[in-house]
Amino acid sequence: MRFGDDVFGDDQAAVDRVTAQLDGIGRLGVAYSGGVDSATLLGLAIRALGPARVLAVIGVSPSLADDERSAAHDVARFLGASVVEIATHEGKRPEYRANGPDRCYYCKDELFTRIGAELCERHGLDAVAYGENADDVVRQDRPGARAAVEHRVLRPLADAGLDKAAVRRIARAMNLPCADKPARPCLASRIPHYEPVTAEKLAQVEMAERQLFRMGFADCRVRHHGDVARIELPEADIARATGELRAQVHDAVTAAGFRFAAVDLAGIQSGAFTLPLTVVTR
Repeated sequence: MRFGDDVFGDDQAAVDRVTAQLDGIGRLGVAYSGGVDSATLLGLAIRALGPARVLAVIGVSPSLADDERSAAHDVARFLGASVVEIATHEGKRPEYRANGPDRCYYCKDELFTRIGAELCERHGLDAVAYGENADDVVRQDRPGARAAVEHRVLRPLADAGLDKAAVRRIARAMNLPCADKPARPCLASRIPHYEPVTAEKLAQVEMAERQLFRMGFADCRVRHHGDVARIELPEADIARATGELRAQVHDAVTAAGFRFAAVDLAGIQSGAFTLPLTVVTR
């Protein structure tokens, strides 16, 4: 799709900075998940370089929910983007399975290793970029950023000063279907640190969350605490989950293999497991 220079309003200067960073790149690979950050980067890259010079690369593993994978392809089709899927094997890495606060580093290192010289040569890629935004830069629970630096992966949104709010505004200006989509971290983020990440746990979380989404909840996290599923929902949905849909919520969670379903009254908590272990106090 083509977007003119008059649709971004006050964000036009930042969009121009993204465009300037991509100038001179013959063909760009975008590490792409279908979330608003990577989709916005993909859209801006296509605007700057044209669809023939941009390739969306999706890393596929048990930590990516099937619904998310399908949605990512839908957004890519909307943008007219070419997509290639690569299998990632972070689950074979002992450090990833050990699930310390730096788990995301090993996941991103696996992804960027797979998007390596062989894939770049095969698809004629001169550079690879990913959708880190300016808010991510200052967060202490984003160890994956270190892997991006080590692999020389570009971060055009962050370097242009685009925070999450600006990314969403630009996504709306491009009419992206995911412009207002809530963040959907990988399924491994639902497992407490130092509890091993296994394919079986990831499958339980995915199944439970899929059923909750199909009940009409716009956002949710099912945290894996052994036999207990701790369900995080937006505050506006808590009463519904514990009231009229209580039995259905319980059945959805137990069908996924949990014995108990607990709705967390604190609601959605981004970085619930990682932030307490990474925040530096002064």
